[in-house]
Amino acid sequence: MLLVIDIGNTNIVFGIHSGEAWTAHWRIQTDTEKTADEYEVIFRTLISNGQVLPGEITSVVLSSVVPTLVQPFIDMLQRFLNLRPVILGPETYDRLPLGILNPYQIGSDLVANALAAWTKFGEYVMVIDFGTALTFTTVGTGGKILGVAIAPGMNTVVNALAGKTAQLPRVHLVPPPSVLGQNTMHAIQSGIVLGYAGLVTSMIGRTEEELQHKLTVVATGGLSTVMAPLIPAIGHIEPMLTLEGLQLAASYTAAL
Repeated sequence: MLLVIDIGNTNIVFGIHSGEAWTAHWRIQTDTEKTADEYEVIFRTLISNGQVLPGEITSVVLSSVVPTLVQPFIDMLQRFLNLRPVILGPETYDRLPLGILNPYQIGSDLVANALAAWTKFGEYVMVIDFGTALTFTTVGTGGKILGVAIAPGMNTVVNALAGKTAQLPRVHLVPPPSVLGQNTMHAIQSGIVLGYAGLVTSMIGRTEEELQHKLTVVATGGLSTVMAPLIPAIGHIEPMLTLEGLQLAASYTAAL
């Protein structure tokens, strides 16, 4: 069995892959204050509940955009599973069938997304990840990553708005009944949900115009199911895309 771990700014996602399928996956909140011991307790509980025996896990691939958590996870995995994870990062990117111009300036989560999307959908594919940051990663011919665009994520904006104003609350991010908000909640939903739909639509169009090429557009991340119906150019929703990319990376980095 392969264990993949995606450490993000907001959540940490674990996935167990066996044969041709995901047999289990879990999501917990990222906490930079937790120690290796505390994460081990959590992980032991997760795999026990998922009826996975520690000895069944034979390899691990780890992606992290939170540098301070890498060593605690290495320590935890070595102690609990007696395995040292392959870290997806600049030192291992050259083993992947991707062209990466600036390996030290692109997150491993974006590389995993690019690898999975390019493998699944072919060249000229754009991955839009609706996460803590809203990211656009475009892959061209031969697996070359053509570029990335980054904007604040939608929940990040909601939290900033609520934190920096006296009377604007945090709201659930769903489409409002009208673009013309009739109360505070609907007004914020209009500005953020519909506003971000416009932002994404514009970025897709601008990228296609610059490349002079139509793109296959893939959405992933927590809000992808909310946003995709509002953006006709999005053709695919892939909630497991990052984990799938890490699973593919395992075969190229000799983690299997």
